[in-house]
Amino acid sequence: MKKIRIGETDLEISPFNFGGNVFGWTLNKEKSFEILDAFVEAGFNFIDTADMYSYWIDGGPGGQSETVIGKWMKARGNRHDLIIATKVGGPTGVHGIDNSRKHILETVEKSLERLQTDYIDLYYLHYDDGKTPVEDILTTFDELIKAGKIKHIAASNISPERLIESLEFSDKNNLAKYQALQPLYNLVERKGYETDYAPIVAEHKLTVFPYYALASGFLTGKYRSEDDFKKSPRGQGVAKYLNDKGHNILYALDDIAKKHNTVPAAVSLAWLSAQPNIGGPVASATSKAQLSEVLSSVSLSLDDADLTLLDSVSK
Repeated sequence: MKKIRIGETDLEISPFNFGGNVFGWTLNKEKSFEILDAFVEAGFNFIDTADMYSYWIDGGPGGQSETVIGKWMKARGNRHDLIIATKVGGPTGVHGIDNSRKHILETVEKSLERLQTDYIDLYYLHYDDGKTPVEDILTTFDELIKAGKIKHIAASNISPERLIESLEFSDKNNLAKYQALQPLYNLVERKGYETDYAPIVAEHKLTVFPYYALASGFLTGKYRSEDDFKKSPRGQGVAKYLNDKGHNILYALDDIAKKHNTVPAAVSLAWLSAQPNIGGPVASATSKAQLSEVLSSVSLSLDDADLTLLDSVSK
């Protein structure tokens, strides 16, 4: 466990963030409980979800993941041992991206009810609609923090310009400020974050929790040809990575994994964790075996030769 400073608080946050989009979707309640139990038994405490997960099941409002996590926390009586992150603003089957004050105030209450808790540790603006004034968003978040319903705020899927505007508005008006960023960032998707966001992160001392840390499974090494797409419903999503760069990254991951007696997924996550300002990657697992593999990344220390090789093949 490592200590991460979020706002004025030092939080004991595990350096791995369990992605909860699988709960109530690819994992039923029983299997979700099993994986969550294994996660905390391994000494980890940080769980990431969103109000919209998993609306695509039935085209409805979502909430399946939060509901499962809420039932599990109630059954185990462990809410205060956990760091729970959830999100607001993302599109569902019943509404589009919405950052309005009305939507945020209504949605946070639904999330609290589903999670069966009276506070959320980290509340993300999941998607920025690009039109709601940052003043409206941040004053609403500030109000929720003062009411004790959320502890800290963060942002994801926001343009660099809107992120800067938001951070500067909070500073100028002494309002709640985004303390973390959840960007798309992994070995095959580096340029957007490193070029556009890393300088902002460094200047404002944000903590970064990258999503798609394993590039929809590509960086596990299980997709190496078009024939492999049928291994998962998400397989087609990695087709864009099946090129020279992608294959070279996989070859490097294979070599480093063999060297450390581990798996490509662990190497990929360890590389992310070694980058500046990373609080921990976000990744999910649908079995205890997968969970063990991804959690092993926390104890994996890549040497300079490993990092240099991965840097050279992934640029």
